[in-house]
Amino acid sequence: MNSVRTRSAPPPKAPPAAGLSARPVRSSLATWLDIKAAPYALVSPYFLLFAVFGFFPLLFTFWVSLHDWELAGSDREFIGFENYSELVKDADFWNSVYNTLGMFVLSTIPQILGALFLANLLNKKLRFRLVMRMGILLPLVTSIVAVSVVFSQLYARDYGFVNWILGKEGTLDWTADKWSSWTAVATMVDWRWTGYNALIFLAAMQSIPGDLYEAASIDGATTRRMFWSITIPMLKPAIVFVTIISTIGGLSLFTEPTLFNNGDVGGGSLSQSQTIAMYMYERGFRDFDFGYASAVAWMLFLLILIVSVISFLLTRRIGGAK
Repeated sequence: MNSVRTRSAPPPKAPPAAGLSARPVRSSLATWLDIKAAPYALVSPYFLLFAVFGFFPLLFTFWVSLHDWELAGSDREFIGFENYSELVKDADFWNSVYNTLGMFVLSTIPQILGALFLANLLNKKLRFRLVMRMGILLPLVTSIVAVSVVFSQLYARDYGFVNWILGKEGTLDWTADKWSSWTAVATMVDWRWTGYNALIFLAAMQSIPGDLYEAASIDGATTRRMFWSITIPMLKPAIVFVTIISTIGGLSLFTEPTLFNNGDVGGGSLSQSQTIAMYMYERGFRDFDFGYASAVAWMLFLLILIVSVISFLLTRRIGGAK
């Protein structure tokens, strides 16, 4: 008679002791510190520095603009928005706005177009491509004072190279007229910053997938067609960034036109090349009217904000974006 073997059931596991668990559970405080508080702690140094060196000076400048604030006197009277109302009627201020916008247009548009052309050229397989990429950064590392001195010599009336090329030696004074001075300053700005913007565009171009170009080539698209239908739309974030940065720099022009006029912040005998930043410096550090100069600074800030928003709305429509 065969014996029947029975398998005994395994003994039940003992329940964990009170206060213990199979896996250690982190406290809610530690979890909150890692997930919620740590990111804010890591980015807090930037915001602290911005609050001290950016936001506070901005607010203090606005507070100064509401006063009759002179550097020499200790009596600083609160006058509300009188500086702004006077600024709106100031013909010299509007002349500086006109000059600033003129130089901005003449420098920014060719700068961005030239940077796109250079980036597209350096993105091709060329000899000494690395040397050429490094070479376009040389203007950026050159001293702005040296650049201004060289360009002042190039545009000199009696012995300048540009007048010699144009055959107008001794007759064309580039600092005496609005358009000529704007053009000279714009070429100085373009020479200095086009290479920098080209490298930003080049980095963005190299991140575009090559499969898009291969597919377009199989479909029979030309190089020009691929540039306008693939490259430009894919460069939209870089174009928006470069446009906004160029807008801020173009509307804040100070060093180039000042040195081009031999250190005259007045922008010439008729203020033909005086920018808003130069006018602000003139009222603050020559006339010592800090309240009025602070009002000019805030008007410049609002102008940069408005033009930057317009530039952003225009550039984000590239490639059919809405």
